[in-house]
Amino acid sequence: MSQSIFFNLGRSINRRTILRGAGVSMALPWLTAMERACASTPAPKQPKRFVAMTLGLGLIGDNLNPQQAGSNYELSPYLQEVAGLKDRFTVISGTSHPEVGGGHRAEASILTANPAGASGKARNTISLDQYMAKYLGAETRYPSLVLSSSGSDSPSYTESGAMIPAEDSPSKLFRQLFINDSATDRKQQAERAIQGQSIMDLVAEDTKRLSRKLGAGDKQRLDSYLTSVRDLENRLAESEAWANRPKPQVDMPIPKDIGDRNDFIGRQRLMNDMIRLAFQTDSTRFVTYHLGGSGGVVPLPGVTEGYHGLSHHGLDEEKLDQLAIVEKGIISAWGQFLGELNGIEEQGRPLLDQTTVFLTSNLGNSSNHSNKNMPVLLAGGEFKHGQHLAFDQKNNYPLPNLYVSILQQLGMPVGEFFSSTGTMKDLDWKQSSV
Repeated sequence: MSQSIFFNLGRSINRRTILRGAGVSMALPWLTAMERACASTPAPKQPKRFVAMTLGLGLIGDNLNPQQAGSNYELSPYLQEVAGLKDRFTVISGTSHPEVGGGHRAEASILTANPAGASGKARNTISLDQYMAKYLGAETRYPSLVLSSSGSDSPSYTESGAMIPAEDSPSKLFRQLFINDSATDRKQQAERAIQGQSIMDLVAEDTKRLSRKLGAGDKQRLDSYLTSVRDLENRLAESEAWANRPKPQVDMPIPKDIGDRNDFIGRQRLMNDMIRLAFQTDSTRFVTYHLGGSGGVVPLPGVTEGYHGLSHHGLDEEKLDQLAIVEKGIISAWGQFLGELNGIEEQGRPLLDQTTVFLTSNLGNSSNHSNKNMPVLLAGGEFKHGQHLAFDQKNNYPLPNLYVSILQQLGMPVGEFFSSTGTMKDLDWKQSSV
């Protein structure tokens, strides 16, 4: 599908002039200087961003979800950690992915809603973040970033159902985002992109010759294939352009990775800093950050047992108390991330207004491995917040409806996502974003 469906850059500053060539063009990242350079030209639309933060071990529902629905709810124990941001997020309870089960295996379904790995389908489909990156990711050096707190597992999947390995090192990510490659490396990257383009050109010519011999049905299937080839050609051209462009500079030294893999909250805060910098520099607009469960003892006062063991609490009060300490730390770090985005100004508005932050887990109850009643917090973006959307705890509302709402808020004319039945009920926008 052509990206021209979603973008009309002719109404703003022409950012593609210097990158035209061979029928392919590439837009520059959004820059504040673009406003000053052409005062008579309408300012470019602010970039819209999205980050999914997915938890491998869930959150205790009774500690997270308020007892009252609507906007006049009392803060739950966990939400007291983010009390100052109450009007900037929405709590959503009573939702899950229809037909998805499998306990921990449902991590594969968090962002796809596809029951892969459970008793249903064995093959996964494209995840929400990668769907965004496919159609909206060409504006930045990196169409998306896939990150984790520890290890390479992620809930991000390609159209063919392949998991995208995650980066779990903040220092490596920093180098990827902000340390320029050598001239030799940049030349090699550009050459690889050019070689890839020439291969795609040959494939396109061969398929065009073949199409003359095909019937109507086969021609339609071939046209779909050619569309994917053209999409790949565009991505290769973009890779060539970015390979020769300097990376942004930031006033921050290369971070030092936290060696203690059990320091779950410390690692979360450090990676959050990297995500914030990636958004500030417009290096990417779509991020998935998977916070898998640490097996050891999280170094927090009052915690003496391993995080994973605590998640299988069996309603033991001592374990529940310790688990609550860990989960409060997770929510506190999440709130710190929101607060920092809210304090950064972009075109006269908080960066949080242009960033949808989605927190969830495949586990609604980690102790019994239930995939129902998934914990959901939604912050930022153009949504109206400050409320608790409470759906039926026994007959869950389809969470994919939220995915449709998020996609539409990003400006995508999408009416469904996997098992959705529409947009999310009672989740309104501040204003039209399309």
